[in-house]
Amino acid sequence: MAQYSGFGTAEETNARFRYLIERGQTGFSIALDLPTQVGLDSDDPLAEGEVGKVGVAIDSVDDVRDLFAGIDLTKLRQIRTTANCVGPIIAAMIIAVAEDAGLDPNEFSVLFQNDPLKEYPARGTWIFPPKAGVKLACDLVEHCGRHLPSWNPIQFSGAHYRESGATAVQEVAFAFADAIAYIETTMARGLRPEAFVPACYLFVYIHTDLLEEVAKLRAARRVWAGIMRDRFGVTDDDACRLNIFAWAGGSSLTVQQPLNNIVRVSIQTLAAALGGVQTLATASYDEGYAIPSEDAVTIALRTQQIVAEESGVAGVVDALGGSYAIEALTDEIEGEVLAEMERIESVGGAIGAVEGGYFIQELSESSYRWQQQLASGERRIVGVNDQVDDREVEIETFAQDSTTEARQVERLRRARSARSEEDARDGLEALRAAAVADENVMAPMIRCVRAGTTVGDICAVLKDVYGTYEQIR
Repeated sequence: MAQYSGFGTAEETNARFRYLIERGQTGFSIALDLPTQVGLDSDDPLAEGEVGKVGVAIDSVDDVRDLFAGIDLTKLRQIRTTANCVGPIIAAMIIAVAEDAGLDPNEFSVLFQNDPLKEYPARGTWIFPPKAGVKLACDLVEHCGRHLPSWNPIQFSGAHYRESGATAVQEVAFAFADAIAYIETTMARGLRPEAFVPACYLFVYIHTDLLEEVAKLRAARRVWAGIMRDRFGVTDDDACRLNIFAWAGGSSLTVQQPLNNIVRVSIQTLAAALGGVQTLATASYDEGYAIPSEDAVTIALRTQQIVAEESGVAGVVDALGGSYAIEALTDEIEGEVLAEMERIESVGGAIGAVEGGYFIQELSESSYRWQQQLASGERRIVGVNDQVDDREVEIETFAQDSTTEARQVERLRRARSARSEEDARDGLEALRAAAVADENVMAPMIRCVRAGTTVGDICAVLKDVYGTYEQIR
């Protein structure tokens, strides 16, 4: 149970983490602001107006140190972060902070999103071309497979496809196509799937159709086991099992009648539990308005706790197995996922589907069908096109601190002034050499962050080597 949290500066986000841990959260999930996600420092002109706005600003290792201040990482079940194109950089910072504090990073667990492929069609926070993005993501996967077995180096993220309009079938199929690209790239470096796949996760969003969501999770496990056995020749049961991280909420929540979202998230949480997910986050009822308030995020956490402790479903494996409706729907979704994966293979796999625009086209069409169903009334959403109530709803929402950006820029200035420019320069030169030689960049990246180089410094070097991506229009 680790709520997605992050805003403003590291100290402010640290306070939210500690607030939730005190209320029973068993980990935390780091939301990064948009400049950090696309590799920009907080004083970059392109970052103006976005610093700390939808997540926490991370410029240097000092920010990560402040983010974790006063929290015993070894007492948490899992730390998560949405770092994708900057996944290896954030990992390097966490490693450096832990080791500098005398802590073995293997004493705690970190689950990285670290999935750049879905950024191109579904989120927009890309940096490098797809092949370079996959290469860098797999640098972290390889590093963890060889040195950090307690960490979870990648999530195959169907969730963002779903939030961009994908159906449940497309969500799973697109994510597994991406997974194949990462696994094949990592295997080419001499690692068997058994060395790293058991630590990987599928990331999905749970919507409000309870039966479909349970069946989706069951079908995903079947398909995954088939991929491992038939495509990669895996016989070890652990590598054939699928870890699932689910998020209850997101685009299924409404601005209209926001308290209805508590009911929606409760159904979604129940579906996730019945589907047997390993780790869960729940959206807050006010997320259509702003960063969740403390009251709203507490209710979201309590929803998980009530389902886990009071409903009884968490103590049963596959509680709905044997139900005709669930079994038939599982079979149907499994068959459709496999068919969709064949179509993706026909256009060159995940990288081909990104570069050729297949993913974007499919998301556009499924989004359009959804909107047509909503407009016609075929699909009904309470408060939106059913039981509409025009009365204004007043809820207390989170207020953004207008001084955040200035304070973060000043923190960054102090961090730069305190570092050795010679050490920073040497670290970046070592990073450039590794990238040019197509070597794993994790070791020089750890050296860089220890020398005080920033997210922007590191990304500037990598952009110079790999270039940047421009989307097909």
